[in-house]
Amino acid sequence: MTKTHSKSGISSPESSKSNMANIALLDHHLPGQRGLPQSLSKWRRPARLEPDPQPPVAHVIAESLSVILKSVLTACLVLCSPHWGLYIFSLAQLFYTTVLVLCYVIYFMKLLGSPESTKQQTLPVSRMTDLLPSITGSGAFVNWKEAKLTLSFFKQSFLKQILTEGERYVMTFLNVLNFGDQGIYDIVNNLGSLVARLIFQPIEESFYVFFAKVLEREKGATLQKQEDLAVAAIVLESLLRLALLAGLTITVFGFAYSQLALDIYGGAMLSTGSGPVLLRSYCVYVLLLAINGVTECFTFAAMSKEELDRYNFTMLALSSSFLVFSCLLTNWCGSLGFILANCLNMGIRITQSLYFIHRYYRESPHRPLAGLYLSPVLLGAFALSGGITGISEVFLCCEQGWPARLAHVAVGAFCLGATLGMAFFTETKLIHFLRTQLGVSRPTDKSM
Repeated sequence: MTKTHSKSGISSPESSKSNMANIALLDHHLPGQRGLPQSLSKWRRPARLEPDPQPPVAHVIAESLSVILKSVLTACLVLCSPHWGLYIFSLAQLFYTTVLVLCYVIYFMKLLGSPESTKQQTLPVSRMTDLLPSITGSGAFVNWKEAKLTLSFFKQSFLKQILTEGERYVMTFLNVLNFGDQGIYDIVNNLGSLVARLIFQPIEESFYVFFAKVLEREKGATLQKQEDLAVAAIVLESLLRLALLAGLTITVFGFAYSQLALDIYGGAMLSTGSGPVLLRSYCVYVLLLAINGVTECFTFAAMSKEELDRYNFTMLALSSSFLVFSCLLTNWCGSLGFILANCLNMGIRITQSLYFIHRYYRESPHRPLAGLYLSPVLLGAFALSGGITGISEVFLCCEQGWPARLAHVAVGAFCLGATLGMAFFTETKLIHFLRTQLGVSRPTDKSM
């Protein structure tokens, strides 16, 4: 699973992973319809994999409205009552939470009152009062089955909080960084996580739903329908290769253009200090985020309830080790230690997910982990591009003026085009997969 902060209502990659784990737990207790979409039953027929054709419109509206109103309230209070100081941001956050809850309450009231919901029984409750504590028919105040499910959600939420905001607790309570270093780290962290939030996170969430529909959770690979298992393996292999290529591209070119990006974004204050080193390190972390996102979205979809519970304990151990490594590495190398601790934590989680996938497909003829192997020619192209752009940065960036900067950008654009062209000719299987998804109309899901 993955990481950043979730300020201003923007979810983080780490939050996304914890949410997928929560959905997996809920899916075990309240299983939905499963089955392979009809147009996916034969891979030879072009099919567009759209695992979640219905966008969460209500969620988007609620989040957007809450963020907009919070921002407006913050601006008004800052202009009208600046002497309130931090109380302004506390009130704005409370207002944001209130509006968000009210939006969801209104949505559920409307949904529960609709004839479609009553007829199809799409929800396990029939009225809003069912969500409140009550005495059951047996006279028991606590429904222990639902209490165990709630405890599972609580554990995942607690782990999500530690993994998402763990470094902030270390910064605040242990005072390992001064406020200036904390500010630079936050800027780099938010800039570096944009790719994970905007590109990788939607892919992970969507294909988690796809894998959960194709595979039956409590069955091993030998007990699955073989055509379903084959499609899942092909999709997983293609996603792994796509994530690896995207992550390598960001890492290779991020090394040579981190200083220029920070110089354009914040001037010499960011580009001459520890900022470029932090952003270069974060580019490596993005590569690990990309691979971990794909492996864990499959892992969460295929794990049984017992395996998910064991994973919770593993995550608890990883959370503790992450905080310990953050403290040790930060005392050794400053704010860079947080990124190194994140990389170490992500590497452990990737190893765990890869082991699960290998064990899951061990008795089948499919080897989806082959998606992590790139051709030597393509790896050579990445290495050559990294060397050329690195030399270009030394001679052209960032104190030679804008003509030199533009020349540096031109060198990077040429290397990027050459590398992507090499990928186009060497990764024919991945190109076929992408063309299939982008060029064919939406299939009809027979399970719906």
